[in-house]
Amino acid sequence: MSDAPLLDAITDIAIDAGARIMTLYEKPIAVTEKDDKSPVTEADQAAEDIILARLAQAAPDIPVVSEEAAAAGNIPAFGDRFFLVDPLDGTREYIKRNGEFTVNIALVENGIPVAGVVYAPALSLLYAGAEGTGAFETKVDAHRKADAEAPRTITTRKGPSDGLIAIASRSHRDHKTEEFLNHYNVRDIVAAGSSLKFCVVARGEADIYPRHGRTMEWDTAAGHAVLSAAGGSVTRLDGSPLTYGKLADDLANPYFIAKGDPSAY
Repeated sequence: MSDAPLLDAITDIAIDAGARIMTLYEKPIAVTEKDDKSPVTEADQAAEDIILARLAQAAPDIPVVSEEAAAAGNIPAFGDRFFLVDPLDGTREYIKRNGEFTVNIALVENGIPVAGVVYAPALSLLYAGAEGTGAFETKVDAHRKADAEAPRTITTRKGPSDGLIAIASRSHRDHKTEEFLNHYNVRDIVAAGSSLKFCVVARGEADIYPRHGRTMEWDTAAGHAVLSAAGGSVTRLDGSPLTYGKLADDLANPYFIAKGDPSAY
């Protein structure tokens, strides 16, 4: 199966997982902790169950690395082509009920995220992108996906001459990020949760997203794919590509920087 039909399939799967999350979002939220002290809810596991079952139907030959399964020690053998799944990225935002949480599904080939979907069901916003296809934004209610608006193409913007707009994590802001941004002509810093930060850059409403805190590959792959398809880039701080499938690092990412206009700054 080529990337374009796969993108359609994972888009549909992400919307269905988002519908399940929203059903649970309307109820009291029970929170527990994983071994790394990060929060987890019933919605994390419920969404992952839907995604894993549906991906097994849509692409049975492609291994899936997913957050909750990985937390339980279940990482399948995978080669050059695999899915990365975060069924509920931004669990802290979900618990706060601020709407800035997402369903992330990405296809990785040879270490590069070549297709991805980021769906924010509480905001009815879906972002999708793939190599050679471009990036798109769609308004879609998880419970009424048949009524979704037609996708609109999104692209990054050229580096502005009057100063950059930076975007940073709403729940994980740190002094290293502030120090890093001091090296750039930044006129404003905005905050957002989850992988939506990549998407804000992808649609040309921010220019740069540096991350100095710990992230895992499933946190970033889908947003990375969308941003790349929109014309942006995601690199390590030294400028080398941010790659995926890093088993030697337990699938953890190094610090990175996402840019809307890679050539401008």
